[in-house]
Amino acid sequence: MKRSAGILIYRRTQSDLLVLLVHPGGPFWSKKDEGAWSIPKGEYPEDEAAETAARREFAEEMGRLPEGKLQPLGDLRQKGGKRVTAFALEGEFDVATLSSNLFEIEWPPGSGRLQSFPEVDRAEWFTLSDARRKILGSQLPFLERLEALSLPTAQDSAG
Repeated sequence: MKRSAGILIYRRTQSDLLVLLVHPGGPFWSKKDEGAWSIPKGEYPEDEAAETAARREFAEEMGRLPEGKLQPLGDLRQKGGKRVTAFALEGEFDVATLSSNLFEIEWPPGSGRLQSFPEVDRAEWFTLSDARRKILGSQLPFLERLEALSLPTAQDSAG
């Protein structure tokens, strides 16, 4: 079974909890939006710790290594059978600085030409309600688990 690990970055505003999601790059995803976004994540071998893999994959897809204490959000199995382990991390990320690694595929199919595409073509901050529409359905439990962590709001810490 393939295993993948990722990080769900979140930040608080006075009225909302925002999460950072990424849109997969490449021609297969270019016209897809709702139900296509994901947490930054990637596959890792059995001899690597999930937390280490999540940090490495975030750096590869986003262009910088995430800092801070990761909070486990558990595992889930995606439609294709891949097991995904996720962690939450409170932090900031300027989406204008996104710098994703590239992958190559034959494109157009059957052309014999290899083309490079970014693994992630954009990142955006979403409210939880918007994120629920944007994220892959199989990753929706990660949003619910983040919300269940009972994170203090900016109002809680001000009072």
